[in-house]
Amino acid sequence: MTTAAECHSLVVRISDPPDLPVRIWQTTVAGDPDGPRATAHVRAEARRPIHPGSPPLRAVALRYADGTTDLVLVAVRSVLSAATLRRIAEGTAAIAALPDWEPQPAPAGSIDWGLGDPRRAGVVADLPVDLAGCGERRVLGAIALAISRYGGTELGVLDLMNNVIRAYPFEENRSGSMADFLAQFDEAPVPPGEPPAVGIVRSPSFGEGRYLPCLAPVFPLTIHLNRDRATCWFDEGLVDPAIAGRFCAQITHLAGQPEDRTLSQIELMSAAERAEVLHLGGAGPVPRMEGRIDRAFEQVTARQPDAVAVVAGDRRLTYRQLNDLADELAAGLRSLGIPQGSRIGVCLERDADLVITLLAVLKAGCAYVPMDVRYPAERLRFTVENAGMPLVITTLAEFPGSPGMRVLTPGELRGPTDGQAPADGGDAAYVIYTSGSTGRPKGVVVPHRNVLALLQATTEEFGLCPADSWTLFHSSAFDFSVWEIWGCLLTGGRLVILPYWVTRDTEDFYAVLAEQRITVLSQTPSAFAELVRTDRRAPLDLALRLIILGGEPLDVRMIEPWFARHSPTACRVVNMFGITETTVHVTAQTVTPAEVAAGSRSVGRALPGWSVSIRDELGRLLPPGPAGEIYVGGAGVASHYLGQPELTAQRFLRDDVTGERIYRSGDKGRLRPDGKLDHLGRLGNQVKVRGFRIELDEIRSVLLDAPGVSAAAVVVNRGDPDDPASSRIDAYVAAVGSVDPAQVFAHARGILPDYMVPSTITPVERIPLTINGKPDIARLPDPLAGAADPAAGPTGAPTGITDDVLRIWSGLLNTRVTLEDNFFTLGGNSLLVVRALDQMREHNLPRISPKQFYSNSTAVQFVKLVRELMDAG
Repeated sequence: MTTAAECHSLVVRISDPPDLPVRIWQTTVAGDPDGPRATAHVRAEARRPIHPGSPPLRAVALRYADGTTDLVLVAVRSVLSAATLRRIAEGTAAIAALPDWEPQPAPAGSIDWGLGDPRRAGVVADLPVDLAGCGERRVLGAIALAISRYGGTELGVLDLMNNVIRAYPFEENRSGSMADFLAQFDEAPVPPGEPPAVGIVRSPSFGEGRYLPCLAPVFPLTIHLNRDRATCWFDEGLVDPAIAGRFCAQITHLAGQPEDRTLSQIELMSAAERAEVLHLGGAGPVPRMEGRIDRAFEQVTARQPDAVAVVAGDRRLTYRQLNDLADELAAGLRSLGIPQGSRIGVCLERDADLVITLLAVLKAGCAYVPMDVRYPAERLRFTVENAGMPLVITTLAEFPGSPGMRVLTPGELRGPTDGQAPADGGDAAYVIYTSGSTGRPKGVVVPHRNVLALLQATTEEFGLCPADSWTLFHSSAFDFSVWEIWGCLLTGGRLVILPYWVTRDTEDFYAVLAEQRITVLSQTPSAFAELVRTDRRAPLDLALRLIILGGEPLDVRMIEPWFARHSPTACRVVNMFGITETTVHVTAQTVTPAEVAAGSRSVGRALPGWSVSIRDELGRLLPPGPAGEIYVGGAGVASHYLGQPELTAQRFLRDDVTGERIYRSGDKGRLRPDGKLDHLGRLGNQVKVRGFRIELDEIRSVLLDAPGVSAAAVVVNRGDPDDPASSRIDAYVAAVGSVDPAQVFAHARGILPDYMVPSTITPVERIPLTINGKPDIARLPDPLAGAADPAAGPTGAPTGITDDVLRIWSGLLNTRVTLEDNFFTLGGNSLLVVRALDQMREHNLPRISPKQFYSNSTAVQFVKLVRELMDAG
């Protein structure tokens, strides 16, 4: 079907209609021929395209009361050129009959930064472009430089003479001048590499009449140059009007730049627009927070001393009890002569003593450095030495030692309270270590005031109050725990501490949510996906009113089955983007069924007191639309990286525009015209396979669209570590029920180019998670290249519990298993444990917890345990 972009039109004022090879349609228009009614009528006729099956020319005569007539000619551009159309209007074209024609629509370009509304598709809008008296060459350079800053490398052009799309390829040499850049447009345009996102259409110089070279945008963003005027045309389904308007303003700004200025000195936007974009992202004065976490907790305690603060198994502590116990430990710390400002290691299981100890460290004027008890000894040792800890509080029997460091249990620290208290909210509250690109963790130093600012920004919005019950689900070494612990205790809530093994067993965890009437839950999307599956399989009555998802990108489609059972008006789901270096959370987006249906990638607007902006590789501010690196400013920006001044200087910067400290996140994103942020993954999650640059998140997103797939992970492996040519993409998919890899392959091949289709797709029961609730790539099984050997394991019909267990283990481990074999020695992992337990339930065998499995990991022990449970009924 032909499109309006294939047609052009000419309007001329005439006295007598010329002889034409088609019928001239006559229409009478009342009123002034130059009035608004006539102008609207002419505009509508001049933009109405030719449709297939019609002659390639249409002529309409609009007659006015004063006797004047406007002749509107609309034609298919590939059949009748602009020059021919002009001769037809003049009556000098010798055309006896119109030729036959077939629609030949040009390939449509894409514009990923346009952010149009699909519901507005087909609605064409136009905006004027102020050329500021600049010539065409300068205007072309300005358009191209804007495209370059948006990530493009070509400026399209419609060759009206030959009716073909061509392009000016260009390259932005940062050290070159504007004059050097403009010189690239002295060359003739060439065939484009792909349909350009932005292009120009030049109108020929007609002595009379109004000529439109196309009746709809030829390019997603089309700049129509007509002598000393320019108009930007766009389809609102592809380009948001606000983004188009900014692009036009940027053309004007760039066209006015001196030609001798180097490109690196030229900003895409004017100073006024930069300030506007920063404000859109939340930038503004940052009120300085005063106070400390421990003092804020004491204020809550004074208001509700007898309210329950902590529940850990059978142990319950009121706010008064928790405060008193923490005071005793703080006094014990001071009695050791540990100076304020020291960094104290805390390596404890998730129980009441963990929260008491963290609070005590703060009361003693020190910063806590949380370490997970399951970390390898080498990582614990590195953390102790890097942080310069004088003391580690732990119950581990063999904590790795370090010169000058003491190791004590919480019980060995208790002492009489002394009433001393620190006072500065600028002091460090905690140091959390995150993975570093060098392979060594880096310590992020966060002051008290940042945490108080986070609570100030969220308490009212989320309605956090003493009626809430929270869970402490995450390791204290993961910054989500900062939100769980202090978000609860500083708003008067009840904190239910979950033991490690409960967090590993989704069914046990789900039961706790129901039994403890949890109202506020914080989860990573990967962990929540397992909870959604459990909720579908064996639903319980839950009291949840607020679910905070964070720690990793969210694919909103996973929320759909949750909304099928839980109304979003009763249980609010909030997607939050955040970073350890910016105090847990930065933005918030309430997820509704509308976001799920649209597949939204928005993480919302910045929290009050926080700000987000998108910058290019030189740190220059980008407008809404184009993707770049996410920078975060405001009240949550951490102090520094411990002992790494060079890295601190690279990542924690002073904004030239606002003068405020900002943090380079290393995350890819884009700002929307309404100030919301789209999170687009990590900038570092780009890989190169056989010469192609590939975003693994894109492949993962396609796999998640495959029927039945509920979770996916994508990795790049090498068959030979020393041979880059052996690199391959391996995918893992979890499903609701069973999934056929052949169907997933077919789905992927239908969407992805060949070089992005995974080499293997391995079905797994679940995507394994790290201690922080993120996909644990290291624990994924070997890729499945073919079907498992059906001969593995016992043959024949099962004859009892032993055969059932050995058959399940053999199938999962893809090898023959005997009673003497150890599940983990044969290659088992926590993922296969979950699958084994699920298969046991399918065989009507008793339920066994992951902890029991780990304690009975040889087949003979496991069979004995199963028999004992069956005998016990």
